Amino acid sequence: MKYSLVISALLIALGLSACDKPTVVTPATVITVPVPGPAGPTGATGSTGATGSSGAAGNVGAAGGTGATGDTGATGNTGATGDTGAAGDKGSKGNTGAKGPATGDTVVIVPAR
Repeated sequence: MKYSLVISALLIALGLSACDKPTVVTPATVITVPVPGPAGPTGATGSTGATGSSGAAGNVGAAGGTGATGDTGATGNTGATGDTGAAGDKGSKGNTGAKGPATGDTVVIVPAR
């Protein structure tokens, strides 16, 4: 078993190395690009353009008419007067209370301090 693993590893390494193709390297082409120099002085300012003419003013519109006044509504009817209620009965007179005894004694209550 040990030998079979070693042999299969060698066969895989040989098989992979046989497929290796060399890469062709081509030299890079050198392109020369000119570098711009410093900027020149600023040019003179241009003149201002002419002002355009104003347009004509539009006409004023006519005033609208006043609307008609609405009609006044009719007055409602007066309601009927209600009936007078009946008078209540007179209550009966109560009984006279009993008279207490006339002893003539006066009771004085002294408040506690």
